[in-house]
Amino acid sequence: MPVRNPRRPIPRAPLFIGLGLLVFTLAVTDLFGLVGGAGASNAAPVMAREFRFEDRADGAIVARDAATGAEVAVYDIGTNGFVRGTLRALARGRRQADLGHEIPFRVAAWSDGRVRLLDTATGREVELNAFGDTNKDVFLHLLIAAERK
Repeated sequence: MPVRNPRRPIPRAPLFIGLGLLVFTLAVTDLFGLVGGAGASNAAPVMAREFRFEDRADGAIVARDAATGAEVAVYDIGTNGFVRGTLRALARGRRQADLGHEIPFRVAAWSDGRVRLLDTATGREVELNAFGDTNKDVFLHLLIAAERK
């Protein structure tokens, strides 16, 4: 069995390559964070609306305009799984913080196509573009329908 020489140093080439890769990765992520490459923007949304979501006895979810109380959309049971799952996840955060369902959610859209759902009670935000255009468009259609009413 070969005996390892305790005086033998770590090979320098792989060490420097690994450190260089680490520094490069940190520099690139910091640069994109500074210039807003990660989707960050201080610009105001072109459309924003607040909604309250209510569960009906038949299992449907009703989206109401928070300002007027008008019914904007109904998501029947067995449909719109993404909407249901997203709202369920945000509602779980509200229950954990002992917050009620009276505080509205905000849906906002920007001119570059980004759409976000914000739980104004907890501050949790969902970047809907991350889930694909089909899922993002469900919330975008909700926002557009509310603007028309």
